[in-house]
Amino acid sequence: MTALLEVEDLRVAYGKIEAVKGISFSVEAGQVVTLIGTNGAGKTTTLRTLSGLLKPTTGKIVFDGKPLTGVAAHKIVALGLAHSPEGRHIFPRLSIFENLQLGAFLRNDKAGIEKDIQRAYDLFPILGERRNQAAGTLSGGEQQMLAMGRALMSQPKLLMLDEPSMGLSPIMMQKIMATIAELKSQGTTILLVEQNAQAALSLADHGHVMEVGNIVLSGTGQDLLHDESVRKAYLGED
Repeated sequence: MTALLEVEDLRVAYGKIEAVKGISFSVEAGQVVTLIGTNGAGKTTTLRTLSGLLKPTTGKIVFDGKPLTGVAAHKIVALGLAHSPEGRHIFPRLSIFENLQLGAFLRNDKAGIEKDIQRAYDLFPILGERRNQAAGTLSGGEQQMLAMGRALMSQPKLLMLDEPSMGLSPIMMQKIMATIAELKSQGTTILLVEQNAQAALSLADHGHVMEVGNIVLSGTGQDLLHDESVRKAYLGED
């Protein structure tokens, strides 16, 4: 079976500094795949390259059978690859409802858009309750919910989530992870970058450990969760 996303020997540099050093991995339809690692490992750079925000120096990216190298970011969204970025990047002066509408800017199916806005409200009831509130007045966790809801508005075949639990309270982090689990149960394909390795690996079908631009270990989520070196390095266990 051909993978939904195939990445082969991907290299990305900022000037003379190579941030991603020839990584290869794939994501099958319906899977949750996670990239874990410390700051500076190249995880966010990888996602930004997949979504067309950065250009690779070499390597191959194939999504749903189509090569992505050189494709503009908005066209990548149209192909079905959505990116909920690190730091959320919602539009603070616009309402929750308007932020969600902007997630569907490439669509013109009015009834479908309304249905997906309602889906976002079902996933995140607080967004529905405050739909007319300015997004900038939301808490960090609520803004993360909005960022995820907005990304889902493009009806992605693959949803990329970059550090969805960053800076959140433990309770809000649990809510976000529970929503990712719910999306998985609904068949959403997810590529997850997450510093909370335990939460990410518990959800993931497959995981990759990145260190300074390289993938140094791969396996099922459960295998990595119980790997002694991973437990020591990323789960804070002796």
